[in-house]
Amino acid sequence: MPSAVVCLPTYNERENLEPMLRALAGKGVSVLVIDDNSPDGTGGLADRLAGELDYVDVLHRERKEGLGPAYLAGFRRALADGAELVLEMDCDFSHDPNDVPRLVAAARDSDLVLGSRYVAGGAVGNWGLVRRFVSAGGSWYARVLLGTRIRDLTGGFKCYRREVLVTIDLDAIESKGYAFQIETTYRALRAGFRVVEIPIRFVDREAGGSKMSKTIVLEAIWKVPALRLAALAGRL
Repeated sequence: MPSAVVCLPTYNERENLEPMLRALAGKGVSVLVIDDNSPDGTGGLADRLAGELDYVDVLHRERKEGLGPAYLAGFRRALADGAELVLEMDCDFSHDPNDVPRLVAAARDSDLVLGSRYVAGGAVGNWGLVRRFVSAGGSWYARVLLGTRIRDLTGGFKCYRREVLVTIDLDAIESKGYAFQIETTYRALRAGFRVVEIPIRFVDREAGGSKMSKTIVLEAIWKVPALRLAALAGRL
């Protein structure tokens, strides 16, 4: 099996970090915790757990800059360490650790695997109507403007083959919030990589606070047409 690294961004995830890391034991992956100097002590806990669990490493960043920059830092570390598969997932159990081997297995026959809420067999649990509308509407908006058949462009449960991250020019990616998920998938599609979706059940966090904000939503709204224009101009 190719070496697989789960990039796990954390900011004030002290309640979720240890259960998540222990849940990922025996899943055939190593884990890189990317902590943005969490004021609740998540980084210190990550260091303690890394000393105890041989499949865990920690990357400390000086400040919180958003989801995109945290993932980019994690991608670069994972690639430098020789990872062949690089995964994204949330630390709050909205993504089921038991689905990780399914994403890894699907990467045998594809370049980018998306854990999808919006394909047959996918589902969203314990969300209110407004959150469902924002998420499904955001994916529909991006799908229509970008002209792609991908159903879940805003999801953050992914498995990249190394070649994808080496090819799509990480230095050119500036998205900080959920637009990061749209942009990375779109760049992979534009580069000709095979992108597949497999169904997952997404549930809202039970511990800690949501990172969703109006700024994140607004960034996605303007970033999608900007990506399309860049593609039409041959810059993507």
